[in-house]
Amino acid sequence: MSFDDIIGQEKIKKKLEFFLAAQKVSFISPNILFVAPRGCGKTLMAQTYASKLVTKEGKKRSQFVVNCSVLKSLRTFVDEVLEPILRTSEATLFFDEASEIPEDVRMALLTILNPNKENKNRFTYGDRNFDIDFKRFTFLFATTEPHKIPAPLADRLERIDLEEYSINNLAAIVKKSVSQEISEAALIEISKVLRGNARKAMQMANHINSYLATSKVKLFGMKDWKDFSSKMGILPLGLSPLELKILKTLAEKPETTLTSLSAKTFMTRQSLQRDLENYLQRLNLIEVTPTGRKLTIHGREYLEGVKV
Repeated sequence: MSFDDIIGQEKIKKKLEFFLAAQKVSFISPNILFVAPRGCGKTLMAQTYASKLVTKEGKKRSQFVVNCSVLKSLRTFVDEVLEPILRTSEATLFFDEASEIPEDVRMALLTILNPNKENKNRFTYGDRNFDIDFKRFTFLFATTEPHKIPAPLADRLERIDLEEYSINNLAAIVKKSVSQEISEAALIEISKVLRGNARKAMQMANHINSYLATSKVKLFGMKDWKDFSSKMGILPLGLSPLELKILKTLAEKPETTLTSLSAKTFMTRQSLQRDLENYLQRLNLIEVTPTGRKLTIHGREYLEGVKV
């Protein structure tokens, strides 16, 4: 995988290319924290960066991926992660879902990643000593929840915040991944329902390829998009049925309390706040006030235009 294969994120790619050029000379890369919402390519970006880090002999480094959600304890980290990578000559260690790193492992990482002019640290566990040389090892992290990364650990890392994908970026991803030609008008409409999410763009491209496999369409245009979106139940702006239900519920009264909205939608207050309201607020379809929730003018216009 090359950075050229990744659509968008131009500023980020330029910064990472700078780090890579320096690593080829100094053999030291910053230890990096990649931050982005789900589906926006942080794991792909981190793994692409890792694949370009080289050994002193100019060969590709070994890569180790740690799913932090299944990392249970410091002992597991030492036995199953740290010891294996230190048996290799040079390696890159990637912590996915870094917000889930256990507390005792976080404390160990404070010692392991402590910056100093020698670019080396020693970590001791029981009677075992582990020497970490940053010319040999690089640590990468990715998270959707940077607020859960303790400040002392975050301060030891170079933070990379991925940019939001534009409509044009998403259109380019879909166009690149679909087997047939797509009209520009259809591409724009498709991109509007992808919620700024590159992963959803790939999923959409796969669904369109399935649609094309069962039809004789040579150019996927607006008529095909309307037929496809009708069959798939795709709502304008990519809203989910639950988000639409929230809008319809709020249309019944000038203002609705969170408790009442929870009761009417059969969703918990926490789920409404964490999973459903954010996108509606981002699109300015609803307004959250100290006393409740209410539709905006844009929200009412949206409901008037949706035929469900």
